[in-house]
Amino acid sequence: SSPHLVQVRERIRINGQPISKDLFNKYFWLVYNRLEETKDPEHASMPAYFRFLTIMAFHVFLQEKVDLAVVEVGIGGTYDCTNIIRTPVVCGVSSLGIDHTSILGDTMEKIAWQKGGIFKPGVPAFTVAQPERPLEVLRERAQERKCPLYLCPELDDFEEGCRALKLGLAGAHQRSNAALALQLAQTWLQRRGCQGLGELKEVPPSTELVGRPVPLAPAFRLTDAMIQGLRDTEWLGRTQVLSHGAVTWYLDGAHTTSSIQACVRWFRQAALNQDKPQDGSEVRVLLFNATGDRDTAALLKLLVPCHFDYAVFCPNFMEVSVANNADQQNFNVTLENALTRCLENQRTWTRLLEEKVGQDPWLPSPLRVGGLLQPAPTRGSLLLVPPAPRPLNSPALVFPCLAQALRWVAQGRDPHLAAPTASGAHPHPAASSGAVLLQEAAAVRVLVTGSLHLVGGALRLLDPALSQ
Repeated sequence: SSPHLVQVRERIRINGQPISKDLFNKYFWLVYNRLEETKDPEHASMPAYFRFLTIMAFHVFLQEKVDLAVVEVGIGGTYDCTNIIRTPVVCGVSSLGIDHTSILGDTMEKIAWQKGGIFKPGVPAFTVAQPERPLEVLRERAQERKCPLYLCPELDDFEEGCRALKLGLAGAHQRSNAALALQLAQTWLQRRGCQGLGELKEVPPSTELVGRPVPLAPAFRLTDAMIQGLRDTEWLGRTQVLSHGAVTWYLDGAHTTSSIQACVRWFRQAALNQDKPQDGSEVRVLLFNATGDRDTAALLKLLVPCHFDYAVFCPNFMEVSVANNADQQNFNVTLENALTRCLENQRTWTRLLEEKVGQDPWLPSPLRVGGLLQPAPTRGSLLLVPPAPRPLNSPALVFPCLAQALRWVAQGRDPHLAAPTASGAHPHPAASSGAVLLQEAAAVRVLVTGSLHLVGGALRLLDPALSQ
C-alpha cells in the first residue's frame, strides 16, 4: 500500500504487520544488488522510488510464501507499475474521486478509464455505486477486456434481521469500502473452496454489458470472522482520534474534495457535537497542508463551516532540518517550494473567510480588525473581548515545519510534545496572542488533514512508539 505514514516498512505487511527492520534491510539490499548487477548499460538508472518498492514487495511476498497478496494500485491503474499481475484472483474499484488530475485526467470519466485498466480477462471485478457516466466507462472497459464486472450490494443487505454491522472505521463512506472488501474476500474464499457464502451468478460471455446496468452481486451470509474483522479494523491516519489531556487531535489524511467532505462530516460528529467544556473555553484549530496538483482552494472552502479559531499551515517536513527523518522526506519538493504553497494557502483561507463575513452570523466583523484579542490600555496585557457569542477571527499562521506548528498549537499541554521555545516563537502577533488562548482553553480540538504525509509526520511526533 502507499503512501506510508511514519515508516516505509508500513507499505509491505505480512499478516497486517509491517515487515521487521531486519527483513526490510535484507530484501532491500537483495533486490538492489540484483538490479545493479543486471541493469542495461544503455539505461543505467535504477527504478524510481515507488517502482523499486513495488518490485521489492512482490519479491518479499514470493520469498515469504504468502497465501494471498493484497496489492493497492499506486496511481490510476492502466499504467501503474503494480498492474503487471496477469491473472489476479479478483479486482476491486472503490468510489471514484478527482485526484492526480495531471496524470489521470481532469474528469471522472477519464479517471474511470484509467482505473478500469486493472481489469483482466475472465477475472471477476467489483465496484461500488458510482455516478452514471463513470460507471458506464468502467462497464465499457470490462467489456473490452472480457472481464465479468459486478456492483457490490449495499452493506445494509448483509445485515441479518435487526443486527447492525459495526465498523471499526468511522464515516459513512467506509460502509461502501466494507461492502467492497467483503466481496473481494468472499471471492478468494470461494476460490479456496469455502462453502455457505453465497454463489455469484456467472455472466455469459455473449451478454452485452453496454446499455445495461452492471449486474448486482448477491449478498451472502457473513461469517463470525467477517463480522469481527469489520468491527476490529483499524487504519492509522484515517478518522483517528488521539486524546492528549486538554488537547484532542483529530487526524484524517483526506486530500480530495469527496474525502474532505467525509472528513468534515466525521469531525463535526466526533468533535463539534461534544459537550462544550463547563469550566472554560474551547479552541478549534485546523492544521492543513496539501501536495501535488490538488485544488487547495476547493479543499479549504469545504473546511470553512467548521468554524476554526486558528488555521495553521506548514510543509510536511518534520523539522526545518530533516536529515534524520528520511522516511518522512519528499526529495522531490524543496522547503522553499513547500513554504510558498503554505503562504498561498494562508492567503486563500483569509480570502475565503472575508467572503464568508456577512453571509454567516458566526463570523462577525472583528475578522477584519484582529478579532479575539485586543490590548487592555490599563495594563498593556491581552484580554478576551467577545464581540459575539462565538467570536471567530481565524487568524491564519504559517510555520516552517510540523514540529513548530504542533508545539505552538499544544502550548506545552500535550505531554508528547515539548513546549514551544523562545527561539521557535512566531513573529506574527496572532501567534503570541493565540498562545494565551490555547494555554487557557479548557479544551483544544485540532483537525489535521489535507495530506497523508502531513498526518504521518504528526503521528510520528504525537505517538513516538510508531517509529519503533
